[in-house]
Amino acid sequence: MTILVSACLLGIDCKYSGGNNCNSRVVKYLEGKQWIPICPEQLGGLTTPRTPAEIDLGDGNLVLEGKARVMTKDGRDVTRAFIKGAEESLKFAQLSEADTAILKARSPSCGHGQIYDGSFQRQPKPGSGVTAALLQKHGLKLLTEVDL
Repeated sequence: MTILVSACLLGIDCKYSGGNNCNSRVVKYLEGKQWIPICPEQLGGLTTPRTPAEIDLGDGNLVLEGKARVMTKDGRDVTRAFIKGAEESLKFAQLSEADTAILKARSPSCGHGQIYDGSFQRQPKPGSGVTAALLQKHGLKLLTEVDL
């Protein structure tokens, strides 16, 4: 089966700051496996670099239900872009018949189990990012680089 992977974990410069989160454990784990890199924020139409964003008053599940928003540090609502990125990521999963995704921990798109709390103070709270929530709803097994 195919594995979706947050592109930043592979060294692709798509992180909000313009850099990446290259993780040698992820790269080693993927050796000999079939995988597809994704960056939900870019798939949703956001630029790199971009203003940091966090989920305000909720998590990705609530964003998908229309009960929470994704806001940038300077107060811009980017919820629609995060939902579009999640939907496009799901298309990759479905087309490739992926059953697993390795996603960036605590990200407002990719975080699984924990995300930042919306204060832009790097304070974690329980929850999932928008893409993680949508992929999980469609049956994908989710891991972060912390799980490997």
